[in-house]
Amino acid sequence: MKSLQKFLPKYSIALAVLFAATVVFLLTRGNSVDAEVVTVKPAELVQAVYATGFVEADAVANLNAESSGTVSYVGALEGEKVTAGQTIVQFDSQQPLLAVREAKSALSEQQALVRDSRRRAERKKNLFSEGAISRQELDDAQKSSIQSEELLQQRILQVKMREDDLKKLTVTAPFFGILTLQSVKKGDYVTANTLVARVVDPSQFIISVEVDELDVPKMRNGQSATVAFDAYPDKRFSAIVSRIVPQTDRVTKTSKIYLRLTQAPTNIQAGMTATANIIYNVKPNALLVKKSSLVEEDRKSYVWKIERGTLKKQPVQTGESDIAFVEIVQGLKNGDTIALAPEKSFREGFEVNRVNKVTAKQP
Repeated sequence: MKSLQKFLPKYSIALAVLFAATVVFLLTRGNSVDAEVVTVKPAELVQAVYATGFVEADAVANLNAESSGTVSYVGALEGEKVTAGQTIVQFDSQQPLLAVREAKSALSEQQALVRDSRRRAERKKNLFSEGAISRQELDDAQKSSIQSEELLQQRILQVKMREDDLKKLTVTAPFFGILTLQSVKKGDYVTANTLVARVVDPSQFIISVEVDELDVPKMRNGQSATVAFDAYPDKRFSAIVSRIVPQTDRVTKTSKIYLRLTQAPTNIQAGMTATANIIYNVKPNALLVKKSSLVEEDRKSYVWKIERGTLKKQPVQTGESDIAFVEIVQGLKNGDTIALAPEKSFREGFEVNRVNKVTAKQP
């Protein structure tokens, strides 16, 4: 019992010392805060619209069989390059060949008839000038010659039509490109209007993106853009707006915009996923702060400014902004220092203990 009485006064003294130390700490530490600060500097404000889409082929030809027949020749396969006019598929059908022969035979006969009618008309003309025949006989001969000439033109047209039909047995590449589809093989029977091949020009790839209808008024042909592909995550490619489709989808509330790459990667393919930032405004020498620096109260904007090592709640007027930064048009000047990420515990007059002091990265 005596030892407990001796211990209690010592314990009480220790508690009193601890309490006093705590009070001193709160009095000295309670008026200071740790804060990451940044120096405000002018920089270029780049405003852009973010959009997603896919790679498309601007020059693409879907080739159909124009005539029914059996595949007799295959000149190129999927993935291979083709040149303009190169035969991709050829069909074998006797009917067009027979029709050409018949048309040419009829043309030859008609050419012979024309020569005869011309000679008769010329002979009748001479006889009429000598008074040997009547005017009616001359007119009949000339009329027969004219009809024969007209029939000859019909025979020439028929030959051309039959030869065109014969050409339909051959599917050719309309331009240089790569076959992304070739769906037949030798011996297959194909009916007319069947899709047999597709040619894509790899130098004419474009990016098709969907832009929110609220951002469409900001878009103009010729605007610069930066494009990224999922296939090339660490690279960025320059592009320009080449076409704006004046139609908004009722479901997605987006409009389609086409971007043309200034220099495309070598292995780009149709269907690849792409994202784009389309630049619609660039403002140089704008006084920028990170959006995280702003405090909104009663529809007014503030920042915590550091003056003589203490906090000051500074009203500011904001202007344009991008994803991360906002322009300050009033309330701050070049070289001012502000808190980068204000906390609710901040109060005016509090001393600032700077931590990880950095200079704001400009956009």
